[in-house]
Amino acid sequence: MRITGLIFGGLAVFLVPVAIVYGFMTGFEEWVGFPALLLTAIMCGFLAFFIFFTEKHHPDQPSDNLDGEIVDAAGDYGFYSPWSWWPLMLGIVCAIAVVGMAVGWWILAIAAPLAVVGLVGWVYEYNRGAHAH
Repeated sequence: MRITGLIFGGLAVFLVPVAIVYGFMTGFEEWVGFPALLLTAIMCGFLAFFIFFTEKHHPDQPSDNLDGEIVDAAGDYGFYSPWSWWPLMLGIVCAIAVVGMAVGWWILAIAAPLAVVGLVGWVYEYNRGAHAH
C-alpha cells in the first residue's frame, strides 16, 4: 500500500504545476481543463492520504513485500450474489440518468425513484425471500 500511496501522492504533486501551466497557456479562459486538472490533483491527494492513513492500521500488505509471491495476496475479497438482479437494474437506471443529463433533465425524474427502488432492493435482498438470514 505504501507504493500505491506514493504513486497517488506523486500524481497530486505533478498535477498541480501541470494545471497551472495549462491555465497560463489557455489564459484561464478555458473552464474545463484547468479545474479538472486541479480537481484530479485534489482527488489524488485525498487517495494518497487515505492510503497512508489505512497503512498505519494494516502495515503488512502482500504488495509491500518485495520477495512475495502472487499467492500471498489470495483470499476473500468480498461477497457478490450471483443470482441478484439489482445490479442490472441499477446499471439501467444509471444509463437512463446519463441519457437524462444529455437529452433533458426531466428524464432524471424517471431515474430517481427507480434508483431508490434499486438501492433499497439491493441492500435488503438478504432480509426477505429465499435468501433471508
